Amino acid sequence: MRGIIIGCVLAITSAPLFAQAQTEAVVTYGFRNNGKESRGEQKLFIKGNRVRLVPQGRQTEQQFLQLSEKASYQVLNSNGTFYTLKKPFSEYVKAELLPGIDTILGIPCKKAKLFIRSNTIEVWYTNDLKIKGTPSISIAPGMGLVLKTIRNGNSETIAKNIAYRTITADELAWPSNMGTIVDEPTYQRQVIESRYTTLTIFDREQISFGNPINNPAGEQLDAVYHFSGGTVILKKVKLPVAKPGQRLFAELVQYSNGDAYDRTGSVFMIPANQPLSFLNGLRDGVQALPVYTGRNGKKYQGVVATENYLPPLELMRFFTPFGVRHFNAQAKIKGYNWADSAVYKQDISVLLPSLQGEVWIGVFIGNYDKGGHKASLQFKYYPGYDGEGTAENKTWILPVFNSTNLMEMGGQEYGTMFDKDSLTVTVEVPQGVKNLTLRYLTTGHGGWGGGDEFVPKLNEIFADGKRVYHFIPWREDCATYRLLNPASGNFGNGLSSSDLSRSNWCPGTITLPVEIPLPDLAPGKHTFQVAIPLGKPEGGSFSAWNVSGVLIGDKE
Repeated sequence: MRGIIIGCVLAITSAPLFAQAQTEAVVTYGFRNNGKESRGEQKLFIKGNRVRLVPQGRQTEQQFLQLSEKASYQVLNSNGTFYTLKKPFSEYVKAELLPGIDTILGIPCKKAKLFIRSNTIEVWYTNDLKIKGTPSISIAPGMGLVLKTIRNGNSETIAKNIAYRTITADELAWPSNMGTIVDEPTYQRQVIESRYTTLTIFDREQISFGNPINNPAGEQLDAVYHFSGGTVILKKVKLPVAKPGQRLFAELVQYSNGDAYDRTGSVFMIPANQPLSFLNGLRDGVQALPVYTGRNGKKYQGVVATENYLPPLELMRFFTPFGVRHFNAQAKIKGYNWADSAVYKQDISVLLPSLQGEVWIGVFIGNYDKGGHKASLQFKYYPGYDGEGTAENKTWILPVFNSTNLMEMGGQEYGTMFDKDSLTVTVEVPQGVKNLTLRYLTTGHGGWGGGDEFVPKLNEIFADGKRVYHFIPWREDCATYRLLNPASGNFGNGLSSSDLSRSNWCPGTITLPVEIPLPDLAPGKHTFQVAIPLGKPEGGSFSAWNVSGVLIGDKE
């Protein structure tokens, strides 16, 4: 008996206190991975039938066990609104008892095993003590006091110390307000959403063509503007200052509001503090934008950086599927469960330094339909881990070119400058910038058999006359997204139009950029060229390429 008391570190000074101490205790757990000690601890505060779990790391909820009710409580405070999930122990995965006894902290422990989501969990526990609890709310609650768990043979949680003492109300932190009792799916949704910050930019805004437009006066904050016949929506927003280690995702939800076709879409940013920007073109017409003249004699508005102008910073390139939602009921096929909408989500954290303060955020979907499309856009900010990143902004960003004609329905020229020459632009990299990368995004268009949409084409990128990257942008996975495309045409051979491989895009997907390292570029002027063998026109059909490039570097 004395050995057990010493092994468990019992703090006993008298018989009355000893009786009380047996039902109140703090259990401290440590961690090992592959046999090596890990940093951090977690604790159990036990007071009679009430147990509070304090897991390691950042938590957005509180976890409790109510032993007399044989139930767990998970309590979430989401911006002052409380949600609680009460779950009986009987609904957790049952453990399989194993033979054998091991000793932990001088306490004989039984063994058990359970399987949770393809993970094998080994458990060492005792039910000979008056204190009970578990370091993980989903692992053997109610079996007794769990002193050790091992997940998949290598990740170990083990009790380091048991201190019998009076547990204060602050330590137990039993909630006086449990708020609304909800079911598990609702609770889990609330927990996930409480961990990050969501900023809604657009909510089911219509992007269409040919309807009356009545824009708010001036340049109002948080007001929605429609341009280019209604195919561009724009809003001036005030974005938060980036925090160390933070990640930013753009999430766009789109569905057809009458347009049946796959369309080019783009999410972009225009700075709010520039005297000349793409906003001038949207507001005053394409003639207000600086002109790039190709060797073919055509004039391209607002596509390259100049001394006093920057093209729109492209955040996401996406492509609408064929008529998702609007045409679902008109294209019923047994076993085909059409999607309700297309969801596009992309990590744009690398662009965070340019997405702070007041900026214009826009969404373009090219179409000539009065119903068009509906789109919602949210920015989701996910916090970094403790100690991750630095507060100082040391990233330099410069949009260099963007041939996506966001004002297609306002007369902006298509990206056809590649037929007789490369797209060429010269920019200056300031002193103190190093480790340059070109974030390059490309898609080919020309929607007939011989058009560049369906013909693989080599893309070459040159810096100061030297080829620094080349590849053939091509997607062969388009058939994966068939259930997003109810209005897609079907061919006699069984294929659907949405199945066909394309030049770096599929109906219902985003197109990811490639990161091109440019370690040899020093501060100073540099000329970039993009060369693509543009296909020849056929009748009234022609090919074009939408390319955008952003220079990103480290500031000293």
